[in-house]
Amino acid sequence: MLELTAEDFLSESLQTLYDYQPITVTMAGAPFKYTLKTPTDPQSEPLTISLRTPDTDGANWALHASSIWISSIYLADHLEDLHIPSHMQTQAPGNPVRVLELGASAGLPSILISKLYPALSVTATDYPDVGLIKTLAENVQQNGVAQRCRALPFAWGSDPSPILEHGQKFDLVIATDTLWNPDLHVTFIHTLESTLRKSPLSRVHLVVGLHTGRYTIQSFLKQVLEFGFDVEGVVEREIAGSSVRAWDVSRENGDEREKRRWIIWIQLKWTRESL
Repeated sequence: MLELTAEDFLSESLQTLYDYQPITVTMAGAPFKYTLKTPTDPQSEPLTISLRTPDTDGANWALHASSIWISSIYLADHLEDLHIPSHMQTQAPGNPVRVLELGASAGLPSILISKLYPALSVTATDYPDVGLIKTLAENVQQNGVAQRCRALPFAWGSDPSPILEHGQKFDLVIATDTLWNPDLHVTFIHTLESTLRKSPLSRVHLVVGLHTGRYTIQSFLKQVLEFGFDVEGVVEREIAGSSVRAWDVSRENGDEREKRRWIIWIQLKWTRESL
């Protein structure tokens, strides 16, 4: 659940009056509050995450990192689908499950995971923009998870060594709305290759909107198969409802209002031959 600020009212009005689902909330520098929909303990106080929306250097405006995306909120609302407890059960004692978020922006999913699962080691990353990383780090600190959640700069396709913890790669890699630019797909896939631990249990979870069309997502799904990954699952989920349906690129001709109603959840794993 999110708490609206004055900057959010226009998006909220579009949804209420015209059934037009926004794809982002807030604006650069604006505050944002997220409250967990279903607290793990019904008797406890609701868990709230307070964030500041990053603002980037003008030269990096094309990153579109100065908003909080609906896909990020959707992932936060559905963390149970990351199956984190199952990963924790299979991990060796003294070796925490390691989670990497790519394109973290304000860091909502990473911070929430760190709040709910303090035994995990979480690394939230985004492009090496000074203002962006500063705000991400401040969000981590403000929410009291700096002991177990690192905020680090990381450019896709670069050497991952600086973000690895004790040289260990990650058991879970998560990202929201990182497929909108097809020119970056190969670089992004190489980043997944270089950061995901080679294990049959390792997983990538990508949550993306349809605002750049289904063909862009379909292109990624084809390309990722060429790099040793298997698409374990890809489903379409209704953002403001509970409907789930199979991925179908032929729905591309739907109108813009219909597209904005859905989010795509992609789950990747290593192929057996890649291990």
